[in-house]
Amino acid sequence: MSDRRSRLGSPFHLLVLLCSFALCAYAGVRLLGGDWLMITVWFVGAALIHDLVLLPLYAAADRALITVTAGRTAWVNHIRVPAALSGLLLLVWFPLITGRVSERYASVAALSADGFAARWLLITAALFAGSAVLFAVRVGRRRPGAGE
Repeated sequence: MSDRRSRLGSPFHLLVLLCSFALCAYAGVRLLGGDWLMITVWFVGAALIHDLVLLPLYAAADRALITVTAGRTAWVNHIRVPAALSGLLLLVWFPLITGRVSERYASVAALSADGFAARWLLITAALFAGSAVLFAVRVGRRRPGAGE
């Protein structure tokens, strides 16, 4: 029994996982208006693009970062985290950042789509600046005699 449980996880974990799949299916049906073919194409396409294009790209970028910082890996996560958050924001807001759907956005939201690229760049700069400040504080605390 314990071997089976270790392979499957706890019943609560399985219930939460099934509920999340049900929620994703509901959101997909509601957002795409019941067009099952497009829902399937979207999910399969997203998985393929992530696994075949994006994963190798960000794995190569991470490997290059580790190679460049050989011996000084203390600050690697201070680059990884803001880069990942900035990339996620770019992925989510890509159509508005590039201006591809400005007219549709303005007609639906009654707001201008101008400035998304500038805001994304400012958020990215703030993420990296905050990470740099946090890194400087951590390095300052590690040095003997710092803060005396």
